Amino acid sequence: MSAQPRCWREIRSTLPETLWIQFPDHKGEALKYLMWLLNAAIFFALFAFALNNQDNVTLHLFFGVRWQAPLVLVVLLSVLVGVFLGVIVMVPLWLRAKRARHPARSGLGASHDTSVMPNEIERPHGL
Repeated sequence: MSAQPRCWREIRSTLPETLWIQFPDHKGEALKYLMWLLNAAIFFALFAFALNNQDNVTLHLFFGVRWQAPLVLVVLLSVLVGVFLGVIVMVPLWLRAKRARHPARSGLGASHDTSVMPNEIERPHGL
């Protein structure tokens, strides 16, 4: 009675070479193809949405102004305006975080403290 193989290497060594499964050498290769497939699916879904929504819509703006445009264009412009406003709101937070990461660069010619002694006395935590 022969012993059962304990790992995949032992199983693979018993199979002929033509039955071996060839895996990609790098995980990035498989993910690259998966991301390409996902991007293609998103593109075709948006393309189908654009083909199904070609009718003109009327936007009733302020002071009696009306604007007629295809629904796809209205949705696209709405998304672009939302992204633009989101970026505008986030810029101050990004700049503040950048200054916090690089405090020496934030001041022009400001000397920073190079003393060896800490500013605060460290006390051990606990009871």
